[in-house]
Amino acid sequence: MFCALSSLGLMGIEPYIVSVEVDASRGMPGFEIVGLPDAAVKESRDRVRSALLNMGYRRPDAKIIVNLAPADTRKAGSVYDLPIMLGLLAALGYENFDFEGTAVIGEIGLSGELRGLPGVLPMVLDLEKLKIKRVIVPVQNAAEAAVATGVEVLTAMHAKDVIAYFRGEKTLVKASDIPSEASAEPYLLDLADVKGQSEARRAMEIAAAGGHNLLFIGPPGTGKSMLAKRLPSILPEMTVAESIESTKIYSIANLLPPGGGLLPHRPFRAPHHTASPVSLIGGGANIVPGDISLAHNGVLFLDELPEFNKMALEVLRQPLEDGVVNITRVRQRLRFPSRFMLVAAMNPCPCGYFGSGDKNCKCSQAAIQKYLGRVSGPLLDRIDIHVEVPAVEYVQISAKAKGESSRDVRKRTAAARKLQLERFSGTAVTCNADIPSKMLNDVCVTSPAAERILKSAFSRLGLSARGYDRVLKVARTIADLDGEKLIEAPHISQAIQFRSLDRKYWGG
Repeated sequence: MFCALSSLGLMGIEPYIVSVEVDASRGMPGFEIVGLPDAAVKESRDRVRSALLNMGYRRPDAKIIVNLAPADTRKAGSVYDLPIMLGLLAALGYENFDFEGTAVIGEIGLSGELRGLPGVLPMVLDLEKLKIKRVIVPVQNAAEAAVATGVEVLTAMHAKDVIAYFRGEKTLVKASDIPSEASAEPYLLDLADVKGQSEARRAMEIAAAGGHNLLFIGPPGTGKSMLAKRLPSILPEMTVAESIESTKIYSIANLLPPGGGLLPHRPFRAPHHTASPVSLIGGGANIVPGDISLAHNGVLFLDELPEFNKMALEVLRQPLEDGVVNITRVRQRLRFPSRFMLVAAMNPCPCGYFGSGDKNCKCSQAAIQKYLGRVSGPLLDRIDIHVEVPAVEYVQISAKAKGESSRDVRKRTAAARKLQLERFSGTAVTCNADIPSKMLNDVCVTSPAAERILKSAFSRLGLSARGYDRVLKVARTIADLDGEKLIEAPHISQAIQFRSLDRKYWGG
């Protein structure tokens, strides 16, 4: 006999229907799975066969072929265990099921219990476009699956529950009816702990308010990493749409906490400088998102920037510009979102004291140029704000009074980001850092005095077209923090100041 039912697969973060076709016929007993299955899918036959025996069904005595269509798309993971089992029971004549309008996903243990899966959230979102009315998922994925609208999401703990449901003997619990475990509140480091560094703190506030990329440069021990790790504490809260986007990526990467729903806070990723290009951009045999996608809607912090592999740094250029990463393989072309804030920290030379004024630099000019040359001009040009972090004076570090708290700074950044969301309502733009060139003239209106300063700086500093755009975007954010509609001369001046540091070190 023949039976077919629907399951789901992922192409990047986009779901598609996988038709699980099971044929049981007379012939030499066997169990084959076709349709470009990977090793985990092929092993499904052993899991399904053992689970059926342990659930009381007799051993199949037939030639069984399972086809996963479309046959030219590679299938990965254990997601098809449950639909293969149900299709096999129907094809063997053991059960009479009606699968119309229902999709099924789930990994099966050898006793028939269902286990959680990665990637369930992106699978179940927007299923009404695929003409699916309901979907059955393992109960472990209930919290993330409950986000889906327009489709009925049912959960089960055991394959027996699903069989009883299709027999009409039992109802399954809806994912929305299962209370999710509250995500643990992360401990956010407070900006009040930072002594001095008023200019760096101001740069962080501007970067957080407008979503701008940021580079800290200075001697060792001045607090560059300390500042960067406190950036999440002043970032505005994610919108619901942003939270869903980020949770989809974490779901695919199997990094969601057990029983947790949507990510409540912006991601912060800090890969070690030995990270490979693939770990940053994503890939592998079964393509998974890398750190730049896991940082989507959040922060990617690269400490000791020049120590990163040159190729690893260069793969950042296209995602920084486009907000997406395209991964192409022989049989797959996938796209993951990667709109993140890049925050980098570095020393100005191998010994760390070039230009510091406090200690003598022991590096030769050639060594300094080689070290700084590891950060390419095109990458540096994509970083909106460059700020020097000098050594803290004794008076500042010994002061008993604390600096301004992250909570107070966050109020200002949230207010500025709210202005931007209202300004860009109805567009794909969410913050000033993402303003496309065609919108700059309408959004970044300057006063005559500000225009004169910008014109002078363009020729004096030799700004590129990209550099010109980014100065305007940073100035727009500074004006938003001040609650001004027009970009005035002080806004432009400060934006240019945060764009000119590369001339000191890279000799532009």
